[in-house]
Amino acid sequence: MAVLTEGRTALPTGTWALDPVHSTIGFEVPYMAGAFRGHFTDADARLTPESLTGAARVAGVEVKDENLAAHLQSPEFFDVERHPELTFASDSVERSGDQLKVHGEITIRGITKPVELVGTIADPMTDAYGNERLNVKLETTVDRTGFGLNWNMPLPNGQPALQNEVKLVAELYFVREA
Repeated sequence: MAVLTEGRTALPTGTWALDPVHSTIGFEVPYMAGAFRGHFTDADARLTPESLTGAARVAGVEVKDENLAAHLQSPEFFDVERHPELTFASDSVERSGDQLKVHGEITIRGITKPVELVGTIADPMTDAYGNERLNVKLETTVDRTGFGLNWNMPLPNGQPALQNEVKLVAELYFVREA
């Protein structure tokens, strides 16, 4: 486990649990003339000085149309019956100032691949109720077909409606555990 330890390069001490009410774990994929976006409403994560781990339940996928949500949960996409969770576990976490780089493995549809997440981390602060909180923003891009997410539809010009590169984005609010 690689964790830098000088000045503001160390991760905060203690164990930090995800505040799911204020956090967002989402995705964005180029679709036709724009982008298709969604997020997972049921997720958990934990941050320690050595690691970042988390999971999102596929049944909690939310998009602007419930029929599309059902399609995303079907075997053509995430296959919620056989693969109810997407998971992430870090191998190393590097901090330099407010910049964060997290190497680890993501599992989607039972397929695990290495990824590098990049983003920012804020220093801990105390909220109005006396709880210590911190914010982490991370993103990466993955090829959905590497995880068996192969559904597509050809457009009249022969191009696919849905692109393969998917941007994963997370804004994670953590609360220090007592």
